[in-house]
Amino acid sequence: MTAPDDGRSSGPPLPGDQAGGSVSPDARGDVRGDVRAGVDAWLAGHGVSAPVPPDAPEDTVTSGPAADDEQVARKILLDQLTGQARSRAELATKLARKGVPDEVAERLLDRFEEVGLVDDQAFAEAWVQSRQAGKGLARRALAQELRRKGIADETARSALEQVDPDDEVDSARVLVRRKLRTAARLDRATAIRRLTGMLARKGYPSGVAVRVVREELEAAGHEADDLHERFD
Repeated sequence: MTAPDDGRSSGPPLPGDQAGGSVSPDARGDVRGDVRAGVDAWLAGHGVSAPVPPDAPEDTVTSGPAADDEQVARKILLDQLTGQARSRAELATKLARKGVPDEVAERLLDRFEEVGLVDDQAFAEAWVQSRQAGKGLARRALAQELRRKGIADETARSALEQVDPDDEVDSARVLVRRKLRTAARLDRATAIRRLTGMLARKGYPSGVAVRVVREELEAAGHEADDLHERFD
C-alpha cells in the first residue's frame, strides 16, 4: 500500500531539514547560516559544485569616507609650495582648477598667510632679486612679470624699490657685452638694432638702452655717433 504524499520531495534528506513542522520567522534568521553550510556540504558530497554567491556590496562604513574639500586643498597647497614660493593668486588659481570651492580656498589661503607660508611681499622681493640678477631684467619687465603673477601694484612697487638704478645700468652693460661677441660679425646698423632691441625686451628705457649701447660700441672700437642721432 502506497504511503500518502506528505509534501516532501524524494531523495536523501538535506542537512538542515527539520522535523516537526514549519520554522518560525524568528528562528529562520538563526538557522540560515547553518542551513547554507549544510547544503554546501551535501552538494559537495554528491559531486555537485555549490553556486558562487554574488559579490557583496562595498561597505562604505568600514572603507571610510572620501577626503573632504579642505583635506584636498591643504595637500594641493603644500605640494605647490614644496621647494618653491608662489603668490596667493597662483595658488588660488590652482585650487580653482582642481575644483576646490571658493570659500574653502579662501579660508585655507588666509590660514597659510597667517603662518607665513604664503607671503606676496616676500615672494615679490625674492622674484625681483632673482630675475634681475639672473636674467638682467629691468624694472619695467619685472613689474610686468609680477602683475602676471597676481601681485598687487602696491606690493610690486615696494619690491621694485630694491633695484638700484646704477645696478640696472650695470646689468644692461653686461647684457650688451655678451652680445658684442656675436655682433662683431654684423654691420654697424644691424648690431645697433639688435642690441637696443634686446635691451628694450628686457624692460630698459630707450634712453638707458641708447646710452649703454653707444658707450659699449665705442669702447669696443665701433663707431656709434649715428646711434645717438637716431634716438634724439
